[in-house]
Amino acid sequence: MSAFSAVKILPHNPVAARSTPTHDKPTSSPFLFGSSASSSRLHRPFSSSVSSTPSLPRPIQAVSSDVVSSPRQSNSSPAHLVISSEEGLELYEDMVLGRAFEDMCAQMYYRGKMFGFVHLYNGQEAVSTGFIKLLKREDSVVSTYRDHVHALSKGVPARAVMAELFGKATGCCRGQGGSMHMFSAEHNVLGGFAFIGEGIPVATGAAFSSRYRRDVLKDAGCDHVTLAFFGDGTCNNGQFFECLNMAALWKLPIVFVVENNLWAIGMSHLRATSDPEIWKKGPAFGMPGVHVDGMDVLKVREVAKEAIARARRGDGPTLVECETYRFRGHSLADPDELRNPDEKAHYAARNPIMALKKYMIEHNLATEPELKAIEKKIDDVIEEAVEFAETSPLPHRSQLLENVFSDPKGFGIGPDGKYRCEDPGFTQGTAEV
Repeated sequence: MSAFSAVKILPHNPVAARSTPTHDKPTSSPFLFGSSASSSRLHRPFSSSVSSTPSLPRPIQAVSSDVVSSPRQSNSSPAHLVISSEEGLELYEDMVLGRAFEDMCAQMYYRGKMFGFVHLYNGQEAVSTGFIKLLKREDSVVSTYRDHVHALSKGVPARAVMAELFGKATGCCRGQGGSMHMFSAEHNVLGGFAFIGEGIPVATGAAFSSRYRRDVLKDAGCDHVTLAFFGDGTCNNGQFFECLNMAALWKLPIVFVVENNLWAIGMSHLRATSDPEIWKKGPAFGMPGVHVDGMDVLKVREVAKEAIARARRGDGPTLVECETYRFRGHSLADPDELRNPDEKAHYAARNPIMALKKYMIEHNLATEPELKAIEKKIDDVIEEAVEFAETSPLPHRSQLLENVFSDPKGFGIGPDGKYRCEDPGFTQGTAEV
């Protein structure tokens, strides 16, 4: 099953550029397939309906939320399955790793092992796994402050991510990044970014670099793709619109992945956005806009497969809105008292890991003992990561001014030519802080 069968075309003129004259544009798009008519959307139990608007001439695409939910017999032939057994086990292991890692982060945070803000990814694993496990090593990922699981999915070892959270020298950023700034040049994880939207220009630049290498430097083997992850709260910021325009103008190999968990800290997405259907913003810039059920890794994966393929073959960017939900507060400092308990219960019942487990067992892709073995393996990985982080050394003081100033003989050098931070009295009076 391909993403082609996952997409349904909405009626020809479903959205409007309000009060804006329309002009005919080419309608060719890799997402123009499937039948038209109404498309069932992901259930929003506590939202008001979105009012209709005037029309655009360009067909707008949306993904039905029942793509993979139609009943199938447990003895379905392999030809009708959307994944193989090997693929399913890889997806399951990655999602379990992400969930178990974040649960352990909560324990370590409340035990005083981590400091600052720690934003967990619980509930959103289908998005990270569905997209990132389709990438090549050379492809790039740009994340947000909720970045631990993106790094894990891209291959950064759990011990390196955990050590970074502990602020240890063995972390993937040598203890200088912390929770919100995971980075790994080796794995092409180009950073988590604490301020919303600031990672999107970095991702756009990475995608430009890929095209420049291929078209200007004539590196025919450079077909690298960049994924830019960000949340619904970012989609009203200027960088978002500027980079969509630039990516479409230059047909950059990038996929803009909106992890719409319906809440920007404590602000409901429906209260903050004039038109809450973010995917509609893609066609406004001449790129496909796709909506997918972000609680189902199989649906996410099918859409991601086509969006990444489009970028890799030079057809330009795609905007994908993954409607998902976080199972914890905005950060571990958030008591999570603003969201409706019934809303939280509704999405908790749609646990993406349990949904994949059920699918695999019902379709004879895995047995219960096989999945239990994966869970046990991940438990061991997490325990080892914590032990590694706890026993790792703290960064040396000499790191304090590294990567801050381009001229090492500038600020921070004493009259004796040594870094002031190497003076034992340098931090005197701040130790308690």
